[in-house]
Amino acid sequence: QVTLDYGPPAAPPQAAFQLSWLNKTATRLAEAAWLSFVPSLGASPPAWAFDVLGHAVDPLSTQIGASILVQPFFLPRDLWVAPPSDWASNLTRGKSYDTDAGEGRRLWEQVQINAAAARPASPLAISDVPRPAYGNPVLVAPRLGQGAFRIMVTDAYERRCVVTGERTLPVLEAAHIKPYSLVGTHEVSNGLLLRSDLHRLFDLGYMTVDPADLRVNVSRRIHEEFENGHDYYALQGRELRLPAASYPQPSRDMLNWHAQTVFRG
Repeated sequence: QVTLDYGPPAAPPQAAFQLSWLNKTATRLAEAAWLSFVPSLGASPPAWAFDVLGHAVDPLSTQIGASILVQPFFLPRDLWVAPPSDWASNLTRGKSYDTDAGEGRRLWEQVQINAAAARPASPLAISDVPRPAYGNPVLVAPRLGQGAFRIMVTDAYERRCVVTGERTLPVLEAAHIKPYSLVGTHEVSNGLLLRSDLHRLFDLGYMTVDPADLRVNVSRRIHEEFENGHDYYALQGRELRLPAASYPQPSRDMLNWHAQTVFRG
């Protein structure tokens, strides 16, 4: 059983969320959800916080249950639905209703009516019957040259992770040192072949490469935020594998940008 309650901001820009996943072992899904969605909070690096029963807690280390809300919607105030007649304000664990009879049916029908009134051109897609697994097809603009970039970087580093030397191709990824969105071109000198987990850490700033000596730097934040990272700290100071002689070396300018802008220190 999963529930998610959202409280409208009492003091913008703060908002209150209550997530619960009953009958499930507690996990650090708050952290996982953050890494999946990375909402923008106007801070650099992004920071966030919440409290439990009025006491501040660390979302990166707190054991909680969580759920992902799909297709949320918010009705305008004039279309809010009146609470059930048997709802008590002191309820703390929620209450279930049968949508086929009584108050549950009234609530369900009223929500559908009000949702349709709020969005007449696009009725709310709420249904108890199975729905298609995919939305309508849309046209996207692929990053031109991405496939060639992946191949060239893979060949340049002779199918080996530049940090670990790993050769298992399915887990090797061509990483941009400086994002393609900021440079607009695919250059081998702006690429590193990394194991997928290291690629993720690199993009998030938990790892970088010193442009002066081409050695790996691992952020102290891994230990501070996750109380772990032994395997990654073993890579600290490791010299980067250079590409084959016929390919350009990693751009010192790009590496410097990453170390100064993305790396968490």
